[in-house]
Amino acid sequence: MPAEVSRKNPRIFVTDCEGPISKNDNAFELTSSLVPDGDCFFALVSKYDDVLADVVKKPGYKAGDTLRLILPFLKAYDATDDKIKEYSARNVLLVPGAKDTLIFVRKLMPSFIVSTSYEQYISSLCELTGFPFENTYCTRLNLDKYDINLEETKRLRELQREIAALPMIEIPKNSCSVNDFSQRDQATIQRLDEIFWQEILRMESGRMLREVNPVGGSEKARAVQDIVEKLGCSLDRVMYVGDSITDAPPLRLVRENGGLSVSFNGNEYSVRESEIAVLSGNTTVTSVLAETFSRLGKEETFRLVEEWSPSGLKKYCGSPELRERMLRLFPEGFPQVEQVTVDNIERLKRESSVFRKTVRGEAIGKLG
Repeated sequence: MPAEVSRKNPRIFVTDCEGPISKNDNAFELTSSLVPDGDCFFALVSKYDDVLADVVKKPGYKAGDTLRLILPFLKAYDATDDKIKEYSARNVLLVPGAKDTLIFVRKLMPSFIVSTSYEQYISSLCELTGFPFENTYCTRLNLDKYDINLEETKRLRELQREIAALPMIEIPKNSCSVNDFSQRDQATIQRLDEIFWQEILRMESGRMLREVNPVGGSEKARAVQDIVEKLGCSLDRVMYVGDSITDAPPLRLVRENGGLSVSFNGNEYSVRESEIAVLSGNTTVTSVLAETFSRLGKEETFRLVEEWSPSGLKKYCGSPELRERMLRLFPEGFPQVEQVTVDNIERLKRESSVFRKTVRGEAIGKLG
């Protein structure tokens, strides 16, 4: 831990990476680059992940485990640790303002990135932004240690082509089980169950499904708990920023224990578990919320949001530099920032889900 985290009972800033910091979905982009029809293949596996994590609630499965499901196929198409690292380093795409935000918040309070992304991508992002890799939690991956023979490689490629050709799953609103899905989607889910949990688990490459543990969902919540325990703090001192289904458990953990939960260009899963929804193409808004939270606490941050305007900014934000930057970046009106309530949550889910696609692109924006 760096010296900056040694202050007694500090407030803590924790953020997801892809979405709040970068525009990437590294696993999607990597798969699209290495695997034929990789975009369609990944999108379906990601939707299957949403089904298992949020509807079926499969024992031992968590949101973000897409990153272990795709590994046998990446291996079958000749992915290596070096290739993943090289691709990631070339393709990090930050949300405007992100590097400045990471530098700024580290001066305010202990700051951490908790990400489902592979460590090769997070290390590349840290090199680009100067953020300390030791203050990150991410998915550890040593793909090179797994060897699969030519026969298995051939079969995995056949299965990948089959998956890519399956119809996209549509998750019915308020669904509680697979029985709530259409007959077509039930058949797709059943086939994916057979592929992943029967056939691949019997292969040598099934070791990847058993051994790689993506930092998503409950693992992200566990990472937040680990941070507060190491710093000797409590969860009410945490501000957590997330945007996707993998952030739902840590957002809920922080919210239910008195901390501040923030959705940044989040999808419906993120907005559902957050107290503040941010729709912005620039992370300076995050810096403003973090500055107010670090200095004045959660309730005053809510008051800032209630008075979200240049006058409210002057009243609650203690950084003249930030105030000036906000006015310079947004001379015609600040980005949308609202406290999530029973009355506006459905609207914010819709608006935030649409807005995230304008920032990250249609293909990435619609992933869970």
